[in-house]
Amino acid sequence: MNDTTRNYARIFLVILLAIGTVWVLAPFLPALLFAAILCLTTWPLFVWTEGRLKGRSTLAALLLTLLLATAVLLPMSYLAATVTDGVTQLLALLKPWFESGDHPPPAWLVTLPLIGEPLDTYWRQLAASQAELTRLGQQLFEPTRKFLLASVGLIGQGLLELTLVVFITFFFYRDGRALAGRIAMLANKIGGELGERMLTLSHTTIMGVMIGIVGTAAAQGLVALVGFMIAGVPAPLLLGAATFFLSMIPVGPPLIWIGAAWWLYEQGQTGWAIFMLIYGFAVISSVDNVVKPILISRSASLPILLIALGVFGGILAFGFVGIFLGPVILALALTLIESWSKAVATTPLNPSEP
Repeated sequence: MNDTTRNYARIFLVILLAIGTVWVLAPFLPALLFAAILCLTTWPLFVWTEGRLKGRSTLAALLLTLLLATAVLLPMSYLAATVTDGVTQLLALLKPWFESGDHPPPAWLVTLPLIGEPLDTYWRQLAASQAELTRLGQQLFEPTRKFLLASVGLIGQGLLELTLVVFITFFFYRDGRALAGRIAMLANKIGGELGERMLTLSHTTIMGVMIGIVGTAAAQGLVALVGFMIAGVPAPLLLGAATFFLSMIPVGPPLIWIGAAWWLYEQGQTGWAIFMLIYGFAVISSVDNVVKPILISRSASLPILLIALGVFGGILAFGFVGIFLGPVILALALTLIESWSKAVATTPLNPSEP
């Protein structure tokens, strides 16, 4: 076998090995990526814990993993159990409501400008035809049921994925320095100085995005939890967790606190409903405008459209953990493209030029 044939055989084997590796790890790729991002973001805390434990890396990794499990998995388990129970009860209530034809239009519907009277008339026409209204209700119930069950499935999937993420994070903590050294060596061999610079830029971008997005979400979830507890809204922890996740989506938190204000109004607590509206607008939604610029001030600013597309696209591509992965991947790609474009623009076309 000559040298050329031997080289082709080696390349072929390497390609087969790469394909096999990607194939095996593909089901775990979202969890691996998110665990890496989570480990990178909390690495300073791990270093501090390791120092207090006199360099015991394994023990420090175990303690920090347990801390993450407590901070992430326990609230997520409560959210999953509460949502599952709530959806089951809601479906039991909705089915007879949809199948019943006795639903007169609410009094406020006709007062809506422009569309109020046509909607009220159409509603009354449906109500006059009992069979038509029952058929329409049965048609609407099935997509509503599928949507609610899909939401429960997404949360359940998220709980399983986060459990795997926390498990993988332990090994990333324990072997993080060795992994970082190998990645830096690989970046240097592939791209030289440019590869090392891109690796540093990637680290800065990931830190900025995660701290900015997740930190802002945590702040909004916390202040929302306080407001729900003050106003006496039921299940404040659940609503606070929902605010945390929806805060990554533009106009997400108002869906929660406006709903809470509406519930208070329906219960006859008009004063607390007004408080909830003022608190939601002045405190909960204002956190995004105050905290996020401070947290990501050391990194490139992220367009709202980029974050929204990252969240929705991440969910479609990776499931629940895509809420966090999507914006990070898009922001990282945007930052690297901008940096590469600037490097190309400043590079002389003629090597002899200064």
